[in-house]
Order: sequence, then structure tokens, then C-alpha cells
Amino acid sequence: PLADQLPDVLDYASGLKHRLESDADALREENKPAWLAHTIYTRVHEKIRREPVEDFRIDFEDGYGNRPDAEEDGHAESAAVEVARGMQAGTLPPFIGIRIKPFSEELRARSIRTLDIFVTTVLENAGRKLPENFVVTLPKITTPEQVAALADIFDFLEKQSGLTSGSLKMEMMIETTQSIINDEGRINLPLLLRAARGRCTAAHFGTYDYTASCSITAAHQHMMHPACDFAKHMMQVSFAGTGIWLSDGATNIMPVGPHRAQDGASLTPNQIDENRAVVHRAWKLHYDHIQHSLVGAFYQGWDLHPAQLPTRYAAVYAFFLDGLDAASARLRNFVEKAAKATLVGDVFDDAATGQGLLNYFLRAINCGALTEEEALRLSGLTHDELVSGSFVKILKNRQDL
Repeated sequence: PLADQLPDVLDYASGLKHRLESDADALREENKPAWLAHTIYTRVHEKIRREPVEDFRIDFEDGYGNRPDAEEDGHAESAAVEVARGMQAGTLPPFIGIRIKPFSEELRARSIRTLDIFVTTVLENAGRKLPENFVVTLPKITTPEQVAALADIFDFLEKQSGLTSGSLKMEMMIETTQSIINDEGRINLPLLLRAARGRCTAAHFGTYDYTASCSITAAHQHMMHPACDFAKHMMQVSFAGTGIWLSDGATNIMPVGPHRAQDGASLTPNQIDENRAVVHRAWKLHYDHIQHSLVGAFYQGWDLHPAQLPTRYAAVYAFFLDGLDAASARLRNFVEKAAKATLVGDVFDDAATGQGLLNYFLRAINCGALTEEEALRLSGLTHDELVSGSFVKILKNRQDL
């Protein structure tokens, strides 16, 4: 946002950069486009330096394909050994897991075998422990019975390996029409969650399988298709108040240039330009997809390539930082008037939008776009008010003073 207002004169841009590095806040009112670009850049840079990957799945499904049993057995074992090494070295991301194959008639035996090998091998090599926040992702779900079957397998694995009952958790991939509405016309999503028997922590939308199941042609299979918005809103309504996380799908156009230098030769200027154009187009598409997800209140999504991480964080931070001044003024004004509906500019706010504004700050802190100190200063809230998460409570407590 506001990138078209940034200077294109090198000397002026260099001077602006120096001022931003010495005191960015001083330029916030004077030159918001420069402040916004600088703030996003520095926070993305810090995020990638400190924690580039928050959540990681070792994929034995579509990203892996169908291979001979002996080969998949070996890969399941070697992946588990590496995870155990990561546990010992303290180098794993905060969340990690595996995506197994679907529980279809053709693939369920292979899927269960891979899960068994992986879990057993990790336990053997990591002192009978699994990584913290370890999950198993079940794809292409069509019936609650498939979810229940995975819960049954978890019961068996826990008993056999000595794991605490309930320690194995699952994620459901919502990527078939049957997972939304079943053959009786009932909404299937609550039934899937019930079948997990308390083991489900998240539901992930699968863009490309879902659009394919809707008979959408390849050229129109993308994250902003109206069919995807329908399915994701069904997820939001069905899983509201359950505490499970929701995640959007991935952009499948990679920011990878078509040209590679061969045998020590350099790329031509035209090839360099073509590579840059391809990468920039893919980044812009990825950015737009993430912004669309955020507008629809899907605050998590999956990436398929390391070069997508900069645009992931840039899109998320831009989403929150671009509207920060307006949101701050609205929330501060409303809280100060303690429950009276207010008008800031031409925007009318009542308690419902007050909760939305509070959610905005909580999400911004959670993703790293804002620090808690910044949120407190800009919103006018206290620490206890902010972490309460309830706008109604904040108003009640202020009215009682």
C-alpha cells in the first residue's frame, strides 16, 4: 500500500532512508508512505532473521506423490530421525507435523503405515517423546468415519508406545464438497469435528482440491474464487467458538525465475529481466491472495516455497499497519466515551465494531505487526484490558469506576 507515493529519485530516497533509520516515528505524520514501507521492511527482516518458519509439515501426500512402499517406508523413517535430531538440537519450528495420505480405500493402508513408522521412529530416537505441538494432518476428508478412524489409530498408537492418552492431535483438511455438506444435505463440518473426539486442533482449507471437486477449470482454480469464499465462510460459521484454528490454502505460482546459469556462464540482461518479472508477478499474486484471506478473517495460510516467506509477512504486516491510525483513533475514542456509540469522521461505532477493533489489535500483536507497547500506547487501553479480549468487559469495568 502507498508504494506508488514513494520517491523515485535516488538522492532523495537515500536521505529519507537515513532519516527513517535514525527516527522513523518522527516521519510518520510527515511521510506515511515512507514510514509504512520502512516499518514493514524492518519488521519482515527481523521476523525472517529470528523465526522464518512458524509451522512446518512433512508432506507424504500430494507434495510427495505415490511411490513404492519400500521408498516411502525409508523416507518416513529418515524424516522421523531428522525430527528427533531437531528436537535434541532445539532447532525445530514451534509447530511441526506430518501430512499423511487420505483415508480412501486405495490409500488408507499406506497412510496408516507411514504414520506408524514416523511416530514410532521419533519416539525411539527422542527418548520416547514427540515434538511439542506435533500434529497429523488428514487430507481429502469426505466422511466423519475417516476422522473417527484416525482418532482410533491415535488411541492404539498411544497405548502401544506408552504415550499419554490424548497426546496425539490432528488437523482436518477441508477440501472436498462432501466435507462441507453431506449426502443427506446436512452440514458435515460439525460432524467431522465431533468425530475427532477432542483431538482436532485446526482445520485447513485446500484450495485446489476443493475447486476441482466443484468442477472448476484449471485456469480459474485460485484462492479468490467465490466457491472458496463460500467454503471458508462455512468453516467459520461451523467452527465458531470451538477454539480450533482456521487456515487458508496456498498460492501455487512460485516466485522462481525460468532461467538458470549453465556451466559457469552468466545470465544475459534479458534473462535477468525475465527472471525478475516472473518473481515479481508471483510475489504480487501471493500478496493479493494473502490480503484476500485477511479481509475474510483467515489469519493463517500455507506457503510452498521459501521465497514466499517475505511476501507472506509483508502482506500480513501491511494489512495491520496500513489501517493502524484509523483503528487507533476509533478504538481510543470509543473506549474514552465508555459504551456510547460514537462517530469518528463518517464511521459510526457501536459495541460490535468495538470488539472488531479490539480483535484488530490482538491479531496485530499476535502476528508481530505491532508490539504490545505500541498497541497500548495507540489504543489507550491498559495491559489487563487488552489481554482480556472482551470489549464488553472493558466497557463494564470502565463504567464501574
